[in-house]
Amino acid sequence: MITNGERLEVLEKLLTLGVEIPCFDGIIIDKTVTVGANTVILPNTILMGETKIGKGCVIGPNSYICDSEIGNNTKLNNTQCYNSQIGSGVTAGPFVHIRPNCKIADNVHIGNFVEVKNSTVDEGSKLPHLLYVGDSDVGKDVNFGCGCVTVNYDGRNKSRTTVKDGAFIGCNTNLVAPVTIGASGTVSKAELTSQSEEFLRTALRLHWLQNLLFRKRQREEQCNHICRVPS
Repeated sequence: MITNGERLEVLEKLLTLGVEIPCFDGIIIDKTVTVGANTVILPNTILMGETKIGKGCVIGPNSYICDSEIGNNTKLNNTQCYNSQIGSGVTAGPFVHIRPNCKIADNVHIGNFVEVKNSTVDEGSKLPHLLYVGDSDVGKDVNFGCGCVTVNYDGRNKSRTTVKDGAFIGCNTNLVAPVTIGASGTVSKAELTSQSEEFLRTALRLHWLQNLLFRKRQREEQCNHICRVPS
């Protein structure tokens, strides 16, 4: 960790390069970090490692970025990002967690309370709020409704989810990987992989057996009631 004197030296150098820092409070920037001109760094922002910030961005407040590359004109509010790439014109936050090995393309919107892990999100897609997108490949202009989850772990293995260009995923949807959602489709038009199809068939069989047992118990109770001899 750099000393306070080194911290102030870095911030003052960035000012001479055209970076806007309205207030130094809580801002820590490694010497190895590069920041483009006309970018605004807001309080309580920490930039570490080999991070590269483009031009015209707004970073913060309350953001932590480590070993990541950020494009131009991107806004990250209350965002944590690790070992990932974020394109230009992206808006993220508040309360966004971008975990390692993510590639977020240009003009993507990531709203509040969203976590993205080991995933690619292509241009113009929207992850508005209350989402978990893990081990996924999301195409262009995809829209996720509130509360969606890509279920990437079955207790033994992690699998990937693919959502193709223009797809719409409705609210409160769980996509159980491995699964593919077709281009311009909705969840009802999903192209399920063999494992997901087997899972679905098993679930349907269990549901059918549960209904069968329930109807059998109902008939037995009705029969017992009819056959009961009054005392």
